Amino acid sequence: MAKVLIIGAGGVGGVVAHKCAQVASVFSDITLASRTESKCKLIAKQIEEKQGRSIKTAQVNADNVPELAALIRKIQPELVINVALPYQDLTIMDACLETGVNYLDTANYEPLDTAKFEYKWQWAYQEKFQKAGLMALLGSGFDPGATNVFTAYLKKHYFDEIQQLDIIDVNGGSHGYPFATNFNPEINIREVTADCRHWEGGEFITTPPMSLKQSFTCTEGVGTYNLYRLYHEELESLVKHFPTLKKAQFWMSFGESYLKHLEVLGNVGMTRIDPVEFQGQQIVPIQFLKALLPDPASLGPRTKGKTWIGCHVTGLKDGKQRKVVVYNICDHQECYREVLSQAISYTTGVPAMIGAKMMLEGKWKAAGVWNMEQMDPDPFMADMNLHGLPWTVIEEPGFNLV
Repeated sequence: MAKVLIIGAGGVGGVVAHKCAQVASVFSDITLASRTESKCKLIAKQIEEKQGRSIKTAQVNADNVPELAALIRKIQPELVINVALPYQDLTIMDACLETGVNYLDTANYEPLDTAKFEYKWQWAYQEKFQKAGLMALLGSGFDPGATNVFTAYLKKHYFDEIQQLDIIDVNGGSHGYPFATNFNPEINIREVTADCRHWEGGEFITTPPMSLKQSFTCTEGVGTYNLYRLYHEELESLVKHFPTLKKAQFWMSFGESYLKHLEVLGNVGMTRIDPVEFQGQQIVPIQFLKALLPDPASLGPRTKGKTWIGCHVTGLKDGKQRKVVVYNICDHQECYREVLSQAISYTTGVPAMIGAKMMLEGKWKAAGVWNMEQMDPDPFMADMNLHGLPWTVIEEPGFNLV
């Protein structure tokens, strides 16, 4: 039984808090903190109604290390679960080091002024966390997170050598708005408009964003969707930790309406991340756009359909070529009934809870900074089946990817 501090009260933070509250045998004392405590209090009220448990709330500025450290000292948690903005990863890691507390996040650090996804800033903390005897677990969401664990699981049980990895993220849900993002609009738009990078021939190759497209039919009747190749942060760690990979790519589905709106917004400058002067004030266009768009946490009641997220791996077993797919299907409306969230926040929040559970139970325990695929995948995969993200493995699937 352990105390945890969850920082961040957006859609994912709400799911993490709900799911932690469901596992009282591990998460005995939960505090949810955010810059806006009223958001935390609303989630706490929902948890009391849904889960029958009380959680504490607090106000904190996650950009301020002394303020973070003071809150951590007051609460004295065993683990800090960071589901704030990726810009705040390093300040929260610094506060954990200062107070001697373990750390977990769901997305790698990125600088506020550059849409650049790299682990180098967080990997640089390896020695500090090791010397402090603390563990920092990076990217415990779905992608990154469960997809990393999927890859490790397939390598452990189905392959002697993995050679090609394709991560596929399909959102077959519809919220009824002409344009809205299923997670933080600022992070979402920065992600999909960044240059694409994929691994091939021992290096990352850069291409224009979403310049490669293919049609993909999901299993179990989820539907057929257009996939676009993007860069996603887990590729960086996966090609490092699985050096036999000859090719690694990330694919995400997008509808035509979303892409058309995104194109127009980009053309008029609304996706810019640099400040512009407006009526004597400096504003960042993408942050202003975020204020205009629906809050992703509000999409749950309206979103219908399913997500399909998985890994398609090819490689060698006993000297012979083989293909294996592992995937999860998640229903938006079932997620809402359980934790008042759509499936995008749910599929990120549940693995965050499971990663925290692995650490607190001692199943994943090692000083230093770690990516998900470096841990034993089996207990995490078992918990996915128990806590709302059941998965399926298909050997020799009848489809290929570019």
